[in-house]
Amino acid sequence: MASHSPRRSPRRSPLRRRGVLAGAAAAAVVLVISLLVALRPDQPTDDGYGAATAAAGARVVVPPTTPEATTPSPKKPPVTRSPSPTPTPTDAAAAKPRPRSTPTPAATSGGGSGGAAARLASGDAPLAGRIRPGTTYQGVATFYGAGNGDGHACSYGPSADVMTAAMNTADYETSMACGAYILVRAASGASVTVRITNECPGDCAPGQLDLSAEAFAKIAAPVAGRIPITWSLLSPATAEPLSIRYKTGSSQYWCGIQVIGHRNPLARLEVRTGSGWVRLARTEYNYFLSEQGSGCGGSIRISDIYGEQLTLDGIAVRPDVVQSTRVQFAAH
Repeated sequence: MASHSPRRSPRRSPLRRRGVLAGAAAAAVVLVISLLVALRPDQPTDDGYGAATAAAGARVVVPPTTPEATTPSPKKPPVTRSPSPTPTPTDAAAAKPRPRSTPTPAATSGGGSGGAAARLASGDAPLAGRIRPGTTYQGVATFYGAGNGDGHACSYGPSADVMTAAMNTADYETSMACGAYILVRAASGASVTVRITNECPGDCAPGQLDLSAEAFAKIAAPVAGRIPITWSLLSPATAEPLSIRYKTGSSQYWCGIQVIGHRNPLARLEVRTGSGWVRLARTEYNYFLSEQGSGCGGSIRISDIYGEQLTLDGIAVRPDVVQSTRVQFAAH
C-alpha cells in the first residue's frame, strides 16, 4: 500500500509578492491623500482665468479681470468741516428778526382828503428827518423882505401868502423842510404860523428862522430885529387839495416833479415803471428828478413823514403848469 505525503500549498514567487505589497502600499497612499484633501479647510483655487473653484466642486465662471477694473479708484480727499463761527454782537443783532411794518393803505386821486388812510399817532413819524412832530425847537427869529416868494429856494414861485419863512440850512435838509407849517412863539407869548418856502444860508444857525417881515411883525416890533423863539411842526386842520407841477423842460425822456400845497412835510416821491415803483431823488430846489425819463407822465406815489401814501394817476407831462388833484394828506 502506498503511502501519501500531505499536500503542501504551492509557494508564491517572491516577485508576485512584491507586486501585491506595492499595490497595497499605493492604495494606502491614495487613501491617505484622499483623507488629507477631505480634511483641508475650504479654500478656492485659481485656474488662471480668475475663476474661483469652490471646495465642494461647484465652478463659478468669472470673466477675466481687466486692467481698468483692477486699477484702484482715486481716494476722495477728506472733507474738512470748519467750526461754526461764534456770532459777534453785530452778527447777533443782524440775525434778530426785524419787526414788519404794516403798510398804510394808499388813497387814490379819486378819493377825498386821504382820511380813509390809516393815521399814525402825531409823535410817530417814521419818515421824518430833522424836524419831527411833537418836538419843540429853540432858536432865534430874524426877518427879511420875502416879497411874493418868487425866486425862493423851494421854487414855489409867486404867491399871495406872505406868512412865510426861510429855514436854516441844517434844518432845511436838502429841501425836506419845504412846505412844512411851523408854529413860532416869542417869549412874550405871541405866536404866528408860517410856511417854509426858502432856505436861510450859512449865517443862520441850526434852530434859527428868518421870517418874512410881515410874519415877524406878528410876534415882535421890527425894531427888535432879532428875538429868541421856540417853534414846532404843525399839521393844519384845514388844507386845500395838493397839486403837481412838472419842471420846465420836462418830457418823457427827462422830468422834474414838484408837489405843492401838501399839509405835512413830504418824505418821498415815487413813479411807476415797468419794473415797479422807483423812488426819485430830491434836489435842493425842491423837485424830484427822473434823469432817464423813467415814469415821466405815469402814476405818481407820494408819502408824507407819517408814512401815509397817496397815489396820483392821470397827471400829464405839462411843463410849468400847476395841476390840481383831489387829495390831501390826513391831519395830525
